[in-house]
Amino acid sequence: MSHLTFIVPVRHPDNSPDWSLQCQFLQATARSIAAQADPGWRGIVVANEGSDLPELPEGFSVEWVTFKPNPAYSIAAHGKEVARDAFRLDKGRRVLAGMLAARDSGHFMIVDDDDFVSNTLSGFVKANTDAPGWFIDTGYGWTEDTDYCVRMQGYSGVCGSSLIIRGDLYDLPARFEDASEDYIKEWLGSHVRIKHILRAAGHPLVPLPFDGGVYRVGHRNSHSNSGSLWQYFFLNPKYLVRPGRLWRNIKGLRKLSDDLKREFFGGAPSAPAMGVHETLS
Repeated sequence: MSHLTFIVPVRHPDNSPDWSLQCQFLQATARSIAAQADPGWRGIVVANEGSDLPELPEGFSVEWVTFKPNPAYSIAAHGKEVARDAFRLDKGRRVLAGMLAARDSGHFMIVDDDDFVSNTLSGFVKANTDAPGWFIDTGYGWTEDTDYCVRMQGYSGVCGSSLIIRGDLYDLPARFEDASEDYIKEWLGSHVRIKHILRAAGHPLVPLPFDGGVYRVGHRNSHSNSGSLWQYFFLNPKYLVRPGRLWRNIKGLRKLSDDLKREFFGGAPSAPAMGVHETLS
């Protein structure tokens, strides 16, 4: 039994604009997770049978699934609401498959396959095994076209890789087939809705007391189609009309230091999938 299991759902290859780049990102995410200072963790990548995955670090396993491609993946083609609902179902069922393969885990963290996490998470969870869980309130935003990042407040409001939740609170079904679509979408496919569900049930998540992750923005494989670091944090129209928020982003601008690279990127800042001059996805 691990006290913290990281679940990394990987979309169907047909839903990826650039599968080769997706694999580079997945490898970098897995490297970040595997750098945990405390060894009591495991990682599960959930991917379609036949997917050409990169080599994964020790501590990871793959849960193979046979789900068909998401038919409403494109926001441009199907509209925001339809695409987001379909996304929640597709992501949620992959997460469920991974969790059922590790249902005895103390806590779970769902990590998107292009984000990064602090290497202190496993040790922190081990020291707080009875806690319902946490949400990452502060972290960083980053794109590969720059060696700068922005320290973010309200991190969990935008990044899906932001919740750590005690396993029993998910009330996992005995079998995959026993889970309803509503359960899959609201509990596992949405990082926003489950916070409200748990609060209403008397198990509120609390802020993680340190910077917990790095949110990769501005790449062409992103479902949210976020802009680059500069577009997202400084040229975004919603910030231009909110000078206080824009100023907060400016104050949050940081050089991507070696310490940050060691904590969040697995101690390999020069790796190809993380190099600042690599092609964006």
